[in-house]
Amino acid sequence: MGALSACFYCFHPEYISPYPQHLHTMASLTIRNLTINPLTLLHVERFEADTAKPAGSPVANITSNVTSTIRGFLNPITLPPSAGLVAKSQDPHDRHDDVNVRTEPFTTTSTDIRAADPGREVLRLIFEEPGAPGRYTVDIPGSSPRSLTLAKLDGAQKEITAVYIPTGAFLTLISSANLSRWMEQLDHACSLSYLSLPGTHNSPTCHVALPSVRCQAVGVREQLDNGVRFMDVRVSANPDNDDLTLVHSAFPISLTGNKYLDSHLLSDVYAFLDANPSETVLISLKREGTGKGDDAKFSRVLHQSGRYLGGDNARRWFTEPRIPSLGEVRGKCVLVRRFGLDDSLRGEHEGRGWGIDGSSWPDNCEDAPTGSGLIRVQDFYEVAESTNIQKKIDLARAQLERSGEQLFALPGREGVQAQGSPPLFVNFLSASNFFNATCWPERIAAKINPAMVEYLCMRHGEHGKGPGGRPVGDASTGIVVTDWVGHDGDWDLIRCIVGWNARLQLKR
Repeated sequence: MGALSACFYCFHPEYISPYPQHLHTMASLTIRNLTINPLTLLHVERFEADTAKPAGSPVANITSNVTSTIRGFLNPITLPPSAGLVAKSQDPHDRHDDVNVRTEPFTTTSTDIRAADPGREVLRLIFEEPGAPGRYTVDIPGSSPRSLTLAKLDGAQKEITAVYIPTGAFLTLISSANLSRWMEQLDHACSLSYLSLPGTHNSPTCHVALPSVRCQAVGVREQLDNGVRFMDVRVSANPDNDDLTLVHSAFPISLTGNKYLDSHLLSDVYAFLDANPSETVLISLKREGTGKGDDAKFSRVLHQSGRYLGGDNARRWFTEPRIPSLGEVRGKCVLVRRFGLDDSLRGEHEGRGWGIDGSSWPDNCEDAPTGSGLIRVQDFYEVAESTNIQKKIDLARAQLERSGEQLFALPGREGVQAQGSPPLFVNFLSASNFFNATCWPERIAAKINPAMVEYLCMRHGEHGKGPGGRPVGDASTGIVVTDWVGHDGDWDLIRCIVGWNARLQLKR
């Protein structure tokens, strides 16, 4: 993916890591290189740690607290940012100038370097890419509880970011990209089913709404600018007009007035693609809500109206009933159809139909194909109690493993024959229970999202490390559909998903 990335990941108290706490004091540092270039750790210095000062003045923080209290029930904030660590002084109390730890692309390297003493030490690491100019440095743990960009030294040119997981003394270096244009470095010939695609569940539900209805922290354009490429959209149709209202189940997505598919979602997607023609966006459309229009009416309106996929907008969409290559759909939307067709549309594309067919979508499933066989889904969403969230985490990890097992006939690869394109592996991280506040979308995301960051950094793509012990193919994550990404600027999960596309660039 060209640029590189590193992040210090602190877990919220609600999330329980599978790694014993004694690893904090005894473990040696492990480094996983998920970039397309070798990286060598050259220097390690140890500093006494101090707590990082939170951003913002006391007045600003008081105002924020009052505002949060007023918002109260409608938009509960469940993940207050925790403070990171900084070096108390610039004089290290221990230095290792002779470190020379080389990590090859997509490999994990155990070292004999003692991890930072939790809460007491900061490690300053200096890396280089052999044969490339300059060096890079990062402090772990860091001043932010989220991802940190490595500082460039001596004319270094790339962007590097790191993920440090304290409970495992595990540092992951991720191939990162400009998230608004991360697809531009991938080969035109890659099928969309080869890609690791971040998505959002009920994508436009960022407005003031009941907490069981709101699933996203930020709007559609901000999601796209930060790497999201799959949008899950639910609309309500009426029999007597062409208005398509954005909904979540039976509820409108905003308490301040209706929002509409054309003006509150598609216009943002079109503007994004016009500004970033290297990208594509998969849009899954499903009819829900209290409108009396049926699927036949819904499909006709989408197909015929210039507000949606008809008229001049038809050029903006790929609607064939197959999984395309990236080169076929750059600058376009791809229709994933979760609704039945009107009879007039069954003859589209030489009688093959219209859109990637997900109309026979398995409900509340742990792993199942859609009727067309083009999509394979994990969409278990009935989480009755917060204690059951672990089951959802396990199912999501298993779907990541199944997707990662696939081996692709990539451009330039010899000895692998295409057996038809694999399906789109769709992996919903979302779940909810309307009647249980501990199982509203934001609170479930507070547990699932860090668990997925940990899995993607430490275990995904490692032989024998997945929950089913499956062999590793090209380690694609498939389509990972998330809730509450971007909250307080936290895009770590999206960046981790995007980072796995670098593996498609490895020289064969």
